[in-house]
Amino acid sequence: MANTTTALQLSLEKSRPLLNQLSTRGTQKVKYNGESDWDFHLDAGQKAIDLSLIMPHYRARNQPVEHRMSMSIANDAAPIKLKVCRNYQRSKFCLEVIADTSDVTIWLPSDFKGQIHYGGRPTFSAGFVNRIMRNVRLTERMAEPSFNEDDVVVMTEGHVTFRMWDVQTCAPEVAHKECLQRLFGCKRKAPETTIDWDFLLKD
Repeated sequence: MANTTTALQLSLEKSRPLLNQLSTRGTQKVKYNGESDWDFHLDAGQKAIDLSLIMPHYRARNQPVEHRMSMSIANDAAPIKLKVCRNYQRSKFCLEVIADTSDVTIWLPSDFKGQIHYGGRPTFSAGFVNRIMRNVRLTERMAEPSFNEDDVVVMTEGHVTFRMWDVQTCAPEVAHKECLQRLFGCKRKAPETTIDWDFLLKD
């Protein structure tokens, strides 16, 4: 009986990380997994996703120096909301989101630096434009990024919204503060709102 109980406990302990990883809501820690193509993988099927992905603040013992934390998130026909959270000690990452026709909202850390490839119709929040846009390469074609940069790929026919996760406050952007900063202190414009008004002067 004792041996059966011990075996059951060991089985539950081994399955617990898998059960946690299958959760589609709440907070998940991303840990280096050298035995898999992805450090974090979730295919939610028809379920909506609302996750905060906590990046490690240290390098795992067996993690190669050039390794970026890799995350793959997918579902079929439900909204996806993802917050990529990290502190000052930057843990480089690559994020792939496959959402079919779903709307996707992603909060990227304010110290993000790298490339973003997306499908669908994009929108950029004031915080993203103020703090992140200057360090981003928006690409229509996926290119091989440097291991010391971040990389985001979003494949969907739905709407894509990019927002900012503030690494200083460890919280999502405060919309009204970022809007005020954009109006009175920030000269950068979101790509889709940049208009060449000189055309009014032409015949």
